[in-house]
Amino acid sequence: MPSMLQALPAAHPLVTGATASSPLITAYRGGKPSRRPVWFMRQAGRSLPEYRAVRQGISMLDSCLKPELAAEITLQPVRRHDVDAGIFFSDIVIPLKLAGAGVDIVPGVGPVLEHPVRTAADVARLPKLTWEALEPIREAVRLTVDELGSTPLIGFAGAPFTLAAYMVEGRPSRDHLGPRTMMHADPASWEALAAWAADASGLFLRAQLEAGASAAQLFDSWAGSLGLADYERFVAPASARALEPVRGLGAPLVHFGTGTSELLGAMHRVGVDVMGVDYRLPLDEASRRLGGTVPLQGNIDPALLPAPWEVLEAHVREVIAAGSEAPGHVLNLGHGVPPETDPEVLTRLVSLIHSIGY
Repeated sequence: MPSMLQALPAAHPLVTGATASSPLITAYRGGKPSRRPVWFMRQAGRSLPEYRAVRQGISMLDSCLKPELAAEITLQPVRRHDVDAGIFFSDIVIPLKLAGAGVDIVPGVGPVLEHPVRTAADVARLPKLTWEALEPIREAVRLTVDELGSTPLIGFAGAPFTLAAYMVEGRPSRDHLGPRTMMHADPASWEALAAWAADASGLFLRAQLEAGASAAQLFDSWAGSLGLADYERFVAPASARALEPVRGLGAPLVHFGTGTSELLGAMHRVGVDVMGVDYRLPLDEASRRLGGTVPLQGNIDPALLPAPWEVLEAHVREVIAAGSEAPGHVLNLGHGVPPETDPEVLTRLVSLIHSIGY
């Protein structure tokens, strides 16, 4: 494991300048880019026929751990749509898999753990993720960055609450009652589990950034099930811990959650540069809640992607107008690309966004 004081390598695209002045990084840093930057969460995936072709007969987690394949999947939407960033193709449970915990992604279900983690003894038995185990991730990032050139790659990891929620429930859940109960009924075990998840996600992020990613996003998909008091007491310290290995490297850090409008301030205070906002909250109101000082990312409603073009275009222009209240704005969806999305709509959407001046 490298020293946490180590800077990005000299050949890193942020250090060489290859991506430092790109539209994405400029906007993340609160500047005015040469064109409006846009990328989409889940832009690499089931909406693309080329993705379905290369994934035939290969499981999701195996796809993530084959460096050449993960790189190819990451690059596909950049080639097709002319988006302003690649988002590294992986999964939030990959750190679990690489640590040696029994986990698989079951089609139609999602991540399923062989042994849910619900007691202090369960937490104590968790294997530790090592730096060496992350070599397939670093290799995939290196291959991707070599192809992207001046287009930045965004690394990502699941935030500790979302990762731990899967681990407690053993599978996806609608209300996350298990982890929410554990926080209060057995806070010591919860704290130990959240720390394990934070360390795994932090190491996962560090591997991606050191290998060449120019920014990183922490996804807290399920934090919207929490009230503010529980988030601040039981979750925010672990999220801050997850960011420790990548803080101070100079790469912009983004935090995103779904249903987290009431948590925006607390999520920002864990130590990030940019806040992602889902489709539920207008960006001008999000900026107001954050004091008007935080660059934002978002928040086109994915439900409007199949709507008539004039409806979608009007909505995008409204999002851009609201986003102008923030010191920097990167267009994105207010959640991921639905798998049934027509990829031609996304390509046309990128072209529209790039055509709208400041």
